[in-house]
Amino acid sequence: MSTDYLKRILTAKVYDVARETPLEAMPLLSNRISNNIFIKREDTQPVFSFKLRGAYNKMANLSPEAIKRGVIAASAGNHAQGVALSAKKMGCRAVIVMPTTSPQLKIDAVKRLGGEVVLVGESYTDSYNHAVLLEKEEKLTFVHPFDDPDVIAGQGTIGMEILNQHTKPIEAIFLAVGGGGLISGVAAYVKQLRPEIKIIGVQTEDSNAMYQSVKAGQRIELKDVGLFSDGTAVKLVGKETFRLVQKYVDDFIIVNTDSICAAIKDVFQETRTVLEPAGAMAIAAAKKYASEKKISGKNLIAISCGANINFDRLRFVAERADVGEMKEAVFAVTIPEKRGSFKKFCELLGKKNITEFNYRISDETNAHIFVGIGISSLEEKNELENTFKNNGFKVMDLSSDELAKAHLRYMVGGRSNLSSNELLYRFEFPERPGALINFLNTTNPEWNISLFHYRNHGADYGRILVGIQVPDSDKEIFENFLKKLSYPYWDENNNPAYKIFL
Repeated sequence: MSTDYLKRILTAKVYDVARETPLEAMPLLSNRISNNIFIKREDTQPVFSFKLRGAYNKMANLSPEAIKRGVIAASAGNHAQGVALSAKKMGCRAVIVMPTTSPQLKIDAVKRLGGEVVLVGESYTDSYNHAVLLEKEEKLTFVHPFDDPDVIAGQGTIGMEILNQHTKPIEAIFLAVGGGGLISGVAAYVKQLRPEIKIIGVQTEDSNAMYQSVKAGQRIELKDVGLFSDGTAVKLVGKETFRLVQKYVDDFIIVNTDSICAAIKDVFQETRTVLEPAGAMAIAAAKKYASEKKISGKNLIAISCGANINFDRLRFVAERADVGEMKEAVFAVTIPEKRGSFKKFCELLGKKNITEFNYRISDETNAHIFVGIGISSLEEKNELENTFKNNGFKVMDLSSDELAKAHLRYMVGGRSNLSSNELLYRFEFPERPGALINFLNTTNPEWNISLFHYRNHGADYGRILVGIQVPDSDKEIFENFLKKLSYPYWDENNNPAYKIFL
């Protein structure tokens, strides 16, 4: 099978629609991390993603009869565009089932290319299940986004190009992983010709089905997946991709939302191109790898696999990039509620760049301040924290606290004497009409909502913080309500920032 993949990749029919993308050096970032980092610019493809390679290679190997009947695909967006463009090139019908959470940018792009869009479910897996039904009903041929040898071989041409473009030693190649088609194809090619090159898979903290599957030694299906990186939001990886990843992939790196946002900013500063979250994951991982391994002077290659991002999402990316790059520290600082304390606190800040400052009187003895401060390094953040402590102020570092960064900074307002029996939860909703009403309709009308915060970040999902007053006698009913709810949620009742400010 391994020799077969080498042959499949060498003979893949991708260049009728795809182009050989450049492998570009990133001098600014390379200098900063003391390693030579290169990005494989798959974002420069005609559909701004690598996905058309595999889609076209699959369709180019179909029989004339199958092409005449038409094809169907399930995709969050990038594979959808690849299939639609390939179908347009071949003159055949293309039905694309997409999650309702897909960026409008991608939906519109598929329609412009002539694809028939059907919106179903909130993740790739939901769309896939519906596509399988339509495939049988309408006698179409399914073009899988990752778990197909021809698709895998099409993506593997990226590995072939990298080895042709960079003949010097390579420490590692970093690839974002959803279902595993990209990393399987690249790894199957590279490992047979240059086995010394490390192949590193990259996943997010809240969408890491491949990492968990490899760790468990069997495919693991996730109940929920985070939607920030919609291009890699896959609940269950493919059988063939899992086999190839087990065989060829050396390691995985898990990245968070903030580090992805910082990587988007890195690439923009170098290229003036705005990547989508999935497209920037590999860059975030390369930075993390260089830092954790304490290496220097090595050649690191990251595949920027897509640039299909909604413009409105940029406000969220910009907001979180400085935290991801350690250019902003967020603290909760407690000072005595007495004359002179506030002035002393401000004097300690000196001429630091203040990015956020929230305070409201709520206690006779202590004042709680929520403050964001511009920093240049982790060391500077630690120094600030020690300065506050050495001057008698209690301090809590909230720089990695999701509740604080997504909600608390916009709603500091003190405690309420009316919030008895309050339970605090964070939820993620798909950004679509009716999602909020659906949530409210499923809650017990006897439960009072005592706290609510939502802010449109321009992402494809909404982040909501809710306080619900649930009597002790209803705790079991409430737990059943959470289990039945189809949205991801996080219990924040013991979050120290909540206890201080709300």
